[in-house]
Amino acid sequence: MSDFLRPEARATLWRFRDVIGAAIMIMMGLWWSSTFYSPVRWIGWAIIGLGAVWALAAFQRLRFAQDGEGPGVVKVVERRLAYFGPLTGGVMEMDDAAKLELEPQAYPAAHWVLTSLTGDRLEIPVNAEGADVLFDLFASLPGIETSKMLATLNDTPDQRVVIWQLTKPLLH
Repeated sequence: MSDFLRPEARATLWRFRDVIGAAIMIMMGLWWSSTFYSPVRWIGWAIIGLGAVWALAAFQRLRFAQDGEGPGVVKVVERRLAYFGPLTGGVMEMDDAAKLELEPQAYPAAHWVLTSLTGDRLEIPVNAEGADVLFDLFASLPGIETSKMLATLNDTPDQRVVIWQLTKPLLH
């Protein structure tokens, strides 16, 4: 059964799995809301709403995802980000992150540059294996604009761009 689909088709379906799941959920909600009566109809409308929210998040993740063929491997365990690369690497607690930048001129691909409160830097290629999990990690940073992050990633600027920076509270 594993030979039923070509590897390229299987990879494409896997990449679009969240979008497909959201579409199925919306279709199920449409069916319930159009064929049943009373409380089930309202449950169908609620399922449509949840499916739409899921579809929005799925499209954002799809815009963020790269091919995963770049150098190194990204691992995330309980807000601890680890990058294991061929030449560099490191570990950073996301609670210690102070700045997130995109360096488009890095070789061989653009890099995310995370700076900690102590000034330590962690540079991760945007197309590293497992880098798609960074979307949820970056989205959890307080005050980050994910639309700005996605637009910057897709537009490929000429110089380093600050995506997010920790704002320090004033004492008075």
